[in-house]
Parts: sequence; C-alpha cells; structure tokens
Amino acid sequence: MSEVSGSYNAATWLLDRNVEAGRGNKLAFDDTVSQLTYGELQSQTRRLANLLRRLSVRREERVAMIMLDTVDFPIVFLGAIRAGIVPVPLNTLLTPEQYAYVLADCRARVLFVSEALYPTVKDILGRLPDLEHVVVSGNNANGHKKLAEELGRESDTFTTASTHADEPAFWLYSSGSTGMPKGVRHLHSNLQATADTYARQVLGIRESDVVLSAAKLFFAYGLGNALTFPMSVGATTILNTERPTPATMFALLNKYNPSIFYGVPTLFAAMLNDEASRGERAGKALRICTSAGEALPESVGNAWKARFGVDILDGVGSTELLHIFLSNAPGDIKYGSSGKPVPGYKVRLVNEAGQEVADGEVGELLVDAPSAGEGYWNQRGKSRRTFEGSWTRTGDKYTRDAEGRYTFCGRSDDMFKVSGIWVSPFEVESALITHPAVLEAAVVPEADPEGLLKPKAFVVLRPGAKAGDLQEALKEHVKHKIGVWKYPRWVDVVDSLPKTATGKIQRFKLREGAH
Repeated sequence: MSEVSGSYNAATWLLDRNVEAGRGNKLAFDDTVSQLTYGELQSQTRRLANLLRRLSVRREERVAMIMLDTVDFPIVFLGAIRAGIVPVPLNTLLTPEQYAYVLADCRARVLFVSEALYPTVKDILGRLPDLEHVVVSGNNANGHKKLAEELGRESDTFTTASTHADEPAFWLYSSGSTGMPKGVRHLHSNLQATADTYARQVLGIRESDVVLSAAKLFFAYGLGNALTFPMSVGATTILNTERPTPATMFALLNKYNPSIFYGVPTLFAAMLNDEASRGERAGKALRICTSAGEALPESVGNAWKARFGVDILDGVGSTELLHIFLSNAPGDIKYGSSGKPVPGYKVRLVNEAGQEVADGEVGELLVDAPSAGEGYWNQRGKSRRTFEGSWTRTGDKYTRDAEGRYTFCGRSDDMFKVSGIWVSPFEVESALITHPAVLEAAVVPEADPEGLLKPKAFVVLRPGAKAGDLQEALKEHVKHKIGVWKYPRWVDVVDSLPKTATGKIQRFKLREGAH
C-alpha cells in the first residue's frame, strides 16, 4: 500500500486523476435517470465548491447530506471535500428526532437533502441554530434553494483546497446497536487506504468493471463499494435510488449487467428465497459478489454459488475502520468464515484481560488499520475505549483456526455462557436457518426457572412453511448440528426481526422483550 502524507486532497486523487488520465468522457455514475461522466463530475464538484464559498461556509466546517443514491450525491460529497469542507452523509432512514440530534451534534451549516426526504426533516429545521441554508436535490425545493439552479449559477473553475492527508475529510455516523449515533471523523487519506488494500488486493477491481451496490452511499460499506473503489480505477457505478428488494436488484442486475455486485446477507437470502424471482438470473457479466454488515451464513453462500455460479466474498468491516478488514478472497473461500486479514491490516484476538488467545479460543477482535477514523466527535470516553493507539476495538468476538481464518461468534454484548461454555448466537442462528422451514433466525439469552441463561430463538419462516410442531423439530435440528447444550430451549415464530438500516439484527430489542 502506498503511503499518503503531506498535502493531499481526496477529491484530487479520486476524480481529477481520472480526468488527467483521459477518462473525462468515461461514464462514472448512472442512477437510471441521470448519467455523469468523470469530466462532468469534475466540473460539477467545482461548482459545488464555489456554491459553498458563496454560502460563506468555511474550511473544516460541516455540511450535512440526507440524500438518496443519485448522481447528486458524489457531486455534493466530493465538491465539499474539494473545498476543504467536511461532508456528513446521514442515514436516509432516521426519524425526525434522530436527525435533530445528529444535525445539532455535527453543527452543520448547510443541509443538502433529497426532495423525497425533505418532509421528514421540515418540522425540525427551525430548532437548529447552526443551520443556515437548506439545498434541495430535486424539482421542488419547498421554498429553499434548488441544487441544480444553484450549481448553474456557479463557475466550474475552482482551486482545490490544499488540505493535509491527516486532516478530517468527512464524517460518518456509526449506527451502533443502541443509543444515538456517534460521529466518526475520517481523514483525506482513509479513502485511498481502503482502495489500495481491499479494492485492489482482494477485490481486484479494474477500469472495465461496472459495479452495483445494494448498500447505500451513506454507509461506510456502500461508500467504498460505489464511490471509492470504482473511482480509484476509473470504473462505472450503477446507483439504485430505491429500496434494495429482490425484484429491484434482479431488475438492475439484468438491465445493466454489472461485473461486481455488493450485497448483505439478508438481501442474498431474500433474493434466493423470493418466490416471484425463482426464474431470475444475476446478469451475464457478473464475476464476483461481496457481503458485509453481518456474517454470511454458510448455507446462503453455498446456495448462491450453486444457483448463480458466482462466489460471494464474505468479509467484515466497520464505520470506524471505513471498510472491510477481514475477508475471504477469490480462490480462498470458506463459507461460514470471515476469512483472513486484508493485506495492509493487522488483527489480534484478546481475552477480557487483554491477553492474546490461542487458536480455537474466543477473543475480542482488535485491528491495526490504515483506514481507522480519528475518533468520535465529542465522545472522548468512547474514543479512548475504542481507539487504543494504532489498534481499534471492534466489539466483535471471533475465533481463529490453524490456517489463520477468523470465524464470527457474535458481538461482545451478545455472547453468553451456557454451563460455563461460550455460546455464539450466530452459530445457533446459522444452524437454525439450515432447516428447510426457516428463513431468518435470531438468538438471545433467557433465564430458565433456576435463573441460568439458556438460548432463546426467534425465527421467521419461509413462505408456505407452517409453525405446527416446528419448535421441537428445530430444537432437535440444532442439537444434531452443533451440540446438545447449544440448542434453543424456547423457539418463538415471528413475522420479522428488528434490524438496523444496514440489515444487522438488533438482538438487544429481542433481549428486552424476552425478559
């Protein structure tokens, strides 16, 4: 990986470098309605930078983005970075009160918001004393500034800010499993760090690739998938403004024939089990898929490969580390495992005393990452607990085998002991979904009459499956698969599981409901 230091602006490396290499007329982004070449994107980001200057936004101040995945997203994101101003992309699925908290927390001077999302925030705007301007992406600006019109007033000549490689370039808010989001400050050099490691050395992305990401751009995973990685080599991104349903994703796969498809476990499972999509294929050019967000069950990976003939590279990343740091790789895949450290990243597993554990033992995963964030905004205590020198605590429990592969056991706060032995909720869940009647499963600890913790399962059934006497059958199924002491003592059939916007199961909500 090339070292990045000194004067450096991420927009120059991601965008201007492509134009200088002769890719000005190459398609960069296509959101199915509008298209943007690398040259047009360069021009529009310069206009955006001039717009921010006209709005009196100064270097290092923040501008918030509540934007769908259209071509306007990279214009705003890279235009702000070009100006040395910090864009803060926000989850488009938050509540008004969550937006009020985050917008106040980051002290955004300007809010860029998609027209379709404006109704969610319109009633809170008057409560934000730092917010001076609202700019709407779309046809109806609702009395505010209209992005297209404002850009049209600006010059496409702008001298890119002379920022530093170690200067904060953008923030991402970590969703977490509980509490309000935390603002992670990422540096100008962090984007290239993920491209030089995972994208180049694991994914093998190239200029000829066309990529499609189910994960949205406001996620760390989606930002790398659909912006950093393709732009690092001059590839083309297909953006999806809609919810990533099986029907939507199959339609895009077949219309645009991407060569790389980035998904998440729940989507891969849904696409495999969607009755209306039984005859669908996954595009003619598809050469590789990736998965992150939660560990990919072995059964899902094998079923996808069997049906579509394409491997899924399962990996693990985080908002704090910007993208994937453990991953399976082409030619080196073991479904059910998160793979090995991505080149450029160091990992270790430690016990509660901070001592490294042996192969086969459960430990918390720590990562030494070139893409680690600088820390949390206004959260010194949490920053100190998470970012320990060059090491970042992930809060994930893993085991390592003799081949150096890492297998996910669960979040540190999800793990529990039964008869003195650690039980991984993910292991029990993976066993449950191998039963032909089960689509999804979540496992949490529940106290038995003696006050001892035992596994309790919540399952979502496949279409057409009936509960009947399924509970006893599922208990026996798990006993046979992974061991007698790990089977769920209680099994509740539910319509759906609580999840974050990234598709992660919110087990704490099930724990609260179980007690």
